[in-house]
Amino acid sequence: MKNKPYELIIFDWDGTLMDSEVQIITCMQRAAKTCKVRIPTDNEVRHIIGLGLTEAVQAIYPNANQQDIQQMFDAFRVHFLGADRPPSRLFPQVEAILEQLNDAGYLLAVATGKGRAGLASVLVETGLKHYFITTRCADETFSKPHPQMLEEILYYVGLESHQALMVGDTTYDIEMAANAKMDSLGVAWGVHPSENLIKTGAKACLKQSLTELPIWLNH
Repeated sequence: MKNKPYELIIFDWDGTLMDSEVQIITCMQRAAKTCKVRIPTDNEVRHIIGLGLTEAVQAIYPNANQQDIQQMFDAFRVHFLGADRPPSRLFPQVEAILEQLNDAGYLLAVATGKGRAGLASVLVETGLKHYFITTRCADETFSKPHPQMLEEILYYVGLESHQALMVGDTTYDIEMAANAKMDSLGVAWGVHPSENLIKTGAKACLKQSLTELPIWLNH
């Protein structure tokens, strides 16, 4: 990777670096039970993974008012930050690949639908915080697919959109990159099918693991 095609690689978190699908589904369903509203199906929750929490609640409960949304938001955070939530694990070889990319001179960042408290928690749990020059969360700016998260990251590191690559598992990630005029790469192990990521504009889709990323960058 001597001639780097990009200077900065921005990763989504859930479904891209961490296998957190069961955790998110469980916490959203527990939040619904706490708030005494209809409990969403697994597929309903799976479809909104990647959005900011407010947007996710609005998508599941389109008739909810602002108070309802805030109650679900608060209940989800309680369950997600609680000790009894289902465990989540990094996908295979994630830390090794981040180390490899870092050693090769890439700047690394995160743009996630998580809230700041949730991301801070998992960064400490996984020990990955030091790899990322900056991170942006959906409760600090507009949710995906709005490009503001990426624009803020670019501004922070002093780069242009053509110097960066977005890597994610949902069409929200790919749309966000397109809105920021940034190249994107999909991953097949997350919540949205590979064909949807390609149709949305991803340059390619990694098939099995993040170990394919350095190879793709050097192709």
